[in-house]
Amino acid sequence: MPQKRKSTRKYSPGASQDVEREMHQFKQGKLKSGPGGKGGIVKSREQAIAIGLSEARKKGKKVPKKRAA
Repeated sequence: MPQKRKSTRKYSPGASQDVEREMHQFKQGKLKSGPGGKGGIVKSREQAIAIGLSEARKKGKKVPKKRAA
């Protein structure tokens, strides 16, 4: 009898949607950083992904812990 595989997914599907939403805004040139979007326009792809992951963490979705830079 085959064993049941345990899911090793690091990110939840909801977290992927949050990152996808932020990337869409980034590509349109509308993504802003800082508290309340008061900062400048995001110009780096990595920063856009980090913002999406941060939003997912705030909502309590399954996302790995932040790693040191």
